[in-house]
This record gives sequence, C-alpha cells and structure tokens, in this order.
Amino acid sequence: MKITVIGGGSTYTPELINGFLARADQLPVRELCLMDIDRERLDIVGGFAQRMVKAKGEPFKVTLSDNQREAIAGASYVCTQFRVGQMPARREDEYLGLRHGLIGQETTGIGGMAKALRTIPVILNIAKDMRETAKDALLINFTNPSGLVTEALNRYAPDVPAVGVCNAPFNAKMGFLELLQKHSSAPLDPARAELKTLGLNHLSWHYGLTLDGEDVWPQVLEAFLQESAKQEHPEWETEFITSTRMIPNYYLQYFYHTEKKLAQQRNSLRSRAEEVMEVEKSLLRQYADPALTEPPADLMKRGGAYYSTVATQLINAHYNDLGETHVVNVRNNGAVKEWDESWALEIPALVRRSGITPIPAAPLPPFAFGLLAAVKAYEILTAQAAVTGDRNAAYQALIVHPLGPKLEHAQNVLDDLLETNRKYLPQFE
Repeated sequence: MKITVIGGGSTYTPELINGFLARADQLPVRELCLMDIDRERLDIVGGFAQRMVKAKGEPFKVTLSDNQREAIAGASYVCTQFRVGQMPARREDEYLGLRHGLIGQETTGIGGMAKALRTIPVILNIAKDMRETAKDALLINFTNPSGLVTEALNRYAPDVPAVGVCNAPFNAKMGFLELLQKHSSAPLDPARAELKTLGLNHLSWHYGLTLDGEDVWPQVLEAFLQESAKQEHPEWETEFITSTRMIPNYYLQYFYHTEKKLAQQRNSLRSRAEEVMEVEKSLLRQYADPALTEPPADLMKRGGAYYSTVATQLINAHYNDLGETHVVNVRNNGAVKEWDESWALEIPALVRRSGITPIPAAPLPPFAFGLLAAVKAYEILTAQAAVTGDRNAAYQALIVHPLGPKLEHAQNVLDDLLETNRKYLPQFE
C-alpha cells in the first residue's frame, strides 16, 4: 500500500510518521510518499522522517517528491495537510482581520475565507490527479478550513471519495475523559468512549458521551461545571451549559465571545502565525540534525495534539474494515434528515472499507441551528467563489457570515482580501 502526504514538508509530518510506525503491524504500508513544492523544507523534514523509519527497522520506505501527479499515482490514500502561501499567508490573514476590526483567525471569519479561496482550487486539482492516477484512493483532508474544503470537494469533485478530519473532536473526547478520570479508580481507555457531537468543523456542539455504550454525559456536565467554578475566567458561562446541556467546540468562542477575542487579537504583541514561524524555525533546525531520530519535545509547541492518532486510526479503521465510529466531516446524505442532504457536516460516522457513513442524528436545537445555517450559507458561497472567481458570491459570503463586516464596509474588505491574495487568486482576475 502506498500512502501519499501532500504538504509533506510540514513540521507536523514527524508526528504522522510516528503514527504509521505505531501501526506498522496493522497497516501494510509499502511506501509513504511525502510531496511538497518547497524542496528545501521537504528535504529537511523528509530526511528526518527517513531517519525515524530507519531507526525502527524500516517497516516501510519514505520517498520524497515535488511532483504532485507522480506522488499521487498509485496511492491508496492521499492525505492533504498543505498551506497555500505557507505561514506568511496565514500572517496576512490575521492582519487582514486586524485592519478591519474583524476576527483574523486562520479558519474562522475573514481569515478562514481568504484561506479557503486560496486552498479550494488546489484541492480540486489534487482530486483531478486522483481521478486520473489513483481512482480508488480515499482523500483524507486535514487542510484548514477542513469543513469548507470538504464542502467544496463534495460539490465540485463528487466522484472522488473524500473525508475531512480535525483533531478538535478527539481532543474534546480526551478532555471529557480526563474529567471523568478524576472520579474513577480504573483507567479510561479512549477506545471505550464515543463522543456525540454535531455541527460544522470548528462550529459544533458536543451533547453526549458514552462509555462502553453507557450514557455518561450527565457526569461529564457535572464535572465540567465543577471545574469551571474553580476558574477565575471559565471558558463557558454556567447558565449556557445548564440551559443547553451542551458544551460547544472551543472555536465557538469567536462567535459567542467575539469582543473578547477581538481584544486579545488587538492586544497581542504578535500574531499566532508569527509565533508559529518562530517555533517552526527551531523545529526545522532540530530536524536537520543528522543524529535526530525521534520528534523533539518542541513539536508540542506547534499545537495539533493527537493529530497522528486521528489520521492513522481513521486509515486503519478504513483499510481493515473495523466498523469503528469516528467524528469526521462528510456529506450529510440524510443522516440528519431535517437538513439539506448535500451539506458537509462534522458528525460521528461508521468507518468501513466500503465507505464512511454518517450515523443518523437528531438536528441541533434552534439556538444552535440558526448560527449553523448562516455559516453553511457562507461556506457554499465561498466554495462557489473559489471555483468560479465570482466576486458576487464572495461578497455575499462576506455579508452572510456572522463574523463578517458591516454592509457599508463589505466591499472594502473584499477588495483588500483579493488584493492581499492577488498572486494566489488568479480566478478573480
């Protein structure tokens, strides 16, 4: 089996390598192909990856390529983790928001829109190469904004099997288990637990947790509220949790506590992208050390906890037809029958070799659905704009987004976005 990673020069890649090494006895990987257009980074990260695999007895070979089509050819799985424009483009997204008094986060609001417009044409080109050179492969997308990218794949490359993945739901499950662990003498294995959650990527609400099939959500909520009561500035208001009986995805802070997040953005000495750029410089220096064969501790500063776990567990469940439940971004297809079946949702799904099938669920209550519907409209319009270069669609995406500009500023914001990203958005010329 050949697995291809597009964006193989990412500093996350060593964690992914460790995930495949840990499952070498379950996944018959013959070749792990790392592809990246940045040859210098690819050689550093790829060389480190090769040393890691060699140190473990070389259960598979790691190859390096800067040719996308050749890298994809013959693959069984194509994992995408790239960033168009690299970290400087993320920095521009963050400062674009700052200039206009808007959230400039890389996946949410104006920053997420800019990233999606750059990313979607590239992901559709990858789907084209898969269609022509690896027609039976599954595309596993980690590239943010993951849900919006999956929406675009579903609409504009429906014949290419694709699933969007994010580590946030797994992080939430682990956090809830940690809360329960404080009241349990026996260790709680994550494999015994299933998270009930629904929404869009970075816009989801957790509403249940089962342990060995038993509902333990009341205990989770009680423990969550007890921990919150100890904090000077709790993440969520007690009234919100007790009223809704749900715990939101962290990214909903940008919607529910917008002014607080904007203040943090304005008062920060540097953007998150600039912080990450410093971390990556250090990581790449360490990766270049010919004696290094294990990921350094500094990798944790990069974020993305459980990334390799989520990625490799999904591939293992799919390849070995395990019938496991994973939270993924996938086409609704009637799982939430009250909602449009074409929408890409973040939802628990059954993973089998024959496909990834969302598990039927009740719709979210009105307080959550209103926000979800507005953001879904934005996603559909943004995907349309990215594919066609339609400025009207881009303008409408801006004005429908709850974190978008006021109407009188919308055109100026769109002009700034398109000018800032001009070299990445030829479809708008």
